[in-house]
Order: sequence, then C-alpha cells, then structure tokens
Amino acid sequence: MWNAAPSENFTGDVWFGELSRSDDPAGLFALAVQFTPGARTDWHSHPGGQTLYVVSGSGYVANEEGDRVSITPGDTVTIPPGELHWHGAGSSAPMVHLSLTTGGATEWSGRNVNNEEYRGRG
Repeated sequence: MWNAAPSENFTGDVWFGELSRSDDPAGLFALAVQFTPGARTDWHSHPGGQTLYVVSGSGYVANEEGDRVSITPGDTVTIPPGELHWHGAGSSAPMVHLSLTTGGATEWSGRNVNNEEYRGRG
C-alpha cells in the first residue's frame, strides 16, 4: 500500500510503500519510494547510512559537497552514515527507488532543495 510522504520533508508528490521494518529502532528499514517528475526529498542524513536501488525512471542523488549523480534503473547508490544529501526524480518522468536504511530515523536538516540545487547549479 502506498502512503503519501509528509509534505514538510519533500517537494512535489512522493509516496512510500513500506517493505520491512525491524523491531529494533536501529535495525533495517526498507521502503519503496515513488517520486512524480521533479519531486525530491529535502536535505537529510541517516545515522547508519542509506542504500538506494533504482527500480524505474531516472533521477538524481546529490550531497552537500556538490557531488551529483544521475541514476537510472538498476543503479545502486550508497550514502555514508551522516552524509547530508537529497534524491529525487528527473524533471520529465517519475522514478521509483528502494531505500534501505539502518541506525535509526532519518535526520531532516529543515532545508528544502531549491530549484538551483535541483538543476545542479546550487
């Protein structure tokens, strides 16, 4: 079942499909995440890091240091523990990725990804 992602942490329409949740708060949490074109997360980090696996569509993953990669189906991206980053769909098509995290809840920075950052000019 898909549930709308909280709008305070995302730009655009994003849905979550929970795949697994450990009884241990620091254990594995797996989600399927669906982004509409141009939708993206806000800046955030994960205490235990994050692995993304792209199922369909295309998009971007970027970190605070300015590293940015384009992602397409079959790509796997590993984000180190504590690294401030964002990810989302490209502007012309939706994207679905699997998100695997450990170490506890997502830590949101309280900062949106602005349009310049989204376009790779921020």
